[in-house]
Amino acid sequence: MSSRTPSKRVSAGETIGLKLLQSVREMKAGVAARVTQVELNDVAQARQGTGLSQSQFAEALHISKRTLQEWEQGRRSPSGAAQALIQIAKRHPEVVREVLA
Repeated sequence: MSSRTPSKRVSAGETIGLKLLQSVREMKAGVAARVTQVELNDVAQARQGTGLSQSQFAEALHISKRTLQEWEQGRRSPSGAAQALIQIAKRHPEVVREVLA
């Protein structure tokens, strides 16, 4: 019989739990491994300035939500007329909110 005390084995679940706990402590302390900043395009900036959801903003511009998402994600670009509306929305967000009232 061995005189050694049995060592406590840490399970994989416990290891993950401990790592998650450490991550939460770091987040609360404001420690970040990296910070990612996303540059918003004109369409996203315009919508954000109005404070409207994608659905509301799309409704105000009489376009589909999907079209707005394509514009915001840079997969498609608004036409000339739509670009003009976006610039108006960016400069005068209250006008877009008024359209929905």
